[in-house]
Amino acid sequence: MEQLSVAPTSALLLDYDGTLAPFQMDRNRAYPYPGVVEIVESIIQSGRTRVIVVTGRPIRELRALLPPMSNLEVWGEHGLDHLLADGTYQQTAIAPEITEVLAQAERWLNQADLMPLAEIKKAGLAVHWRGLSEAEIGRVQARTMEGWARLAEQPGIKLLRFEGGLELRSARPNKGDAVATIVEELDSNTRIAFLGDDLTDEDAFRVLGDRGLSVLVRAEYRETKANVWLKPPQELLGFLTQWLNSISV
Repeated sequence: MEQLSVAPTSALLLDYDGTLAPFQMDRNRAYPYPGVVEIVESIIQSGRTRVIVVTGRPIRELRALLPPMSNLEVWGEHGLDHLLADGTYQQTAIAPEITEVLAQAERWLNQADLMPLAEIKKAGLAVHWRGLSEAEIGRVQARTMEGWARLAEQPGIKLLRFEGGLELRSARPNKGDAVATIVEELDSNTRIAFLGDDLTDEDAFRVLGDRGLSVLVRAEYRETKANVWLKPPQELLGFLTQWLNSISV
């Protein structure tokens, strides 16, 4: 943080679910921890930090969970969608063969009666089991992995584990690709931090490497490429407050 106070510019990259907001059984009610929005808004308004949310959610879902925030940049669906700070929207095209594999995966979900647990995205499908019993989770996980096994072997497709589910999606882009693009845009003197909680954030930690600070935000520690571990919400709020104080010097 001492280097941050003298840096001409900085960039704060933030995952959403599990990082800025606690997980909820109803994912449409996963609002940020109290105090997070106010601090992040103050960081943005300082004019010294480019704040970017990099999330697995579609951008439209994230915007429904956050109050309007000026100059907030968002990369959605692991980098597929990009909402610039000025409101410009960009989207990466999905190859037809990827779309066909995902269509097959969706048909399988229907046949397996798992659609009530499913989330359909442009570049992937997720099965969520948060809130189920341990026995039910075991059955849903085993059944989904078996049902999607052949599809997961197709070129350009990846089966991802995340906190509370599985996602079959286009292998690219991923959060690491989004972070790589962001880093390329930044001046070499820009101080960077990426905060994330999930296994899908490891791509971002790996890409950032020594170029910035990688922070694991999680109640329980796990093996990670991150440099620092914070427990939410208090240690998360402390980090954000310290960031704000450092750029306000």
